[in-house]
Amino acid sequence: MEKKSFQKGWFKIQQGNVAAARVRLMAALGVTTRQAFRNRMNGQVTHTEDEILVIEGIFSDYGITDIWGTV
Repeated sequence: MEKKSFQKGWFKIQQGNVAAARVRLMAALGVTTRQAFRNRMNGQVTHTEDEILVIEGIFSDYGITDIWGTV
């Protein structure tokens, strides 16, 4: 499976954790705007192998393992 969009996992994050998860993901991906984050989440930007590992690690902290793809 191509690991581009993590929208599927994003919509599984509990509402109370959304802000913290966004901050962590934005920092890990080196993005500073919500639009840049949205582009990453929707798969408009290809992630590096290192970014994929970090993204998967952050989602696993929230108990989410099935993150790749769109809803």
